[in-house]
Amino acid sequence: MKYWLLKTEPESFSIQDLQDSPKQTTFWDGVRNYQARNTLRDDMKIGDRVLFYHSNADPPAIVGVAKVVKEGYPDHTAWDENNHHYDPGSTPEKPRWYMVDIQLERVFAQPLGLDHLRTIKSLAKMELLRKGSRLSVQPVTAEEFKEVLKQAGAK
Repeated sequence: MKYWLLKTEPESFSIQDLQDSPKQTTFWDGVRNYQARNTLRDDMKIGDRVLFYHSNADPPAIVGVAKVVKEGYPDHTAWDENNHHYDPGSTPEKPRWYMVDIQLERVFAQPLGLDHLRTIKSLAKMELLRKGSRLSVQPVTAEEFKEVLKQAGAK
């Protein structure tokens, strides 16, 4: 099992949106960075666990946990001219972008804000906390994942 962090802007798609969706499951679409795409396409597997992170929030925070329930497959939003994720260079025959499906496991009672996370010594090397780190799909070590759950009072 691997661990990941997925960033989203809560006004676009929040953990509450995931909580309210059918079967508390959604596809993770709209990733338009090649390194993040490769992770979605090649590395994320069913059962992997995901930290759900609200970026551009006040404060930016890890707000819950999900799991991967469907491995990487072509992101169909890239083919829809009316979708803001449209990419004319991606076609069903030659897809450029990929997504996975995730399912909610839990919403944290209290979000774990970025400032708080920075104070935790065992998270010092976490990709999220690295200066200049902007990827929307990031690896998380098992130890980091456990520490985040501990901080959230979760298992």
